Amino acid sequence: MATLQIRVEDSLKSQADTLFSSLGLDTSTAVRIFLNAAIEHNGIPFSVGHKTIPSSLAQAISDSRNRQNLHGPFESGEAAVTAMLED
Repeated sequence: MATLQIRVEDSLKSQADTLFSSLGLDTSTAVRIFLNAAIEHNGIPFSVGHKTIPSSLAQAISDSRNRQNLHGPFESGEAAVTAMLED
């Protein structure tokens, strides 16, 4: 049996350990599952690419950053929700 050593940030390792533990796995088992899946798929077993966001969300982000097409300020959270539901 071979040993595989990789270097990752401490926080990434800790988060992965927590996630895999919640699934009843240790990190070594999770890595073995990934490697087997890669072999079975003859490649990475999930798509690798940039996340895309809907154009309407991209426009809303742009508007908020440029302070355009904004409504408010509102007196309360309830007033903001009411205004959102009116559209």
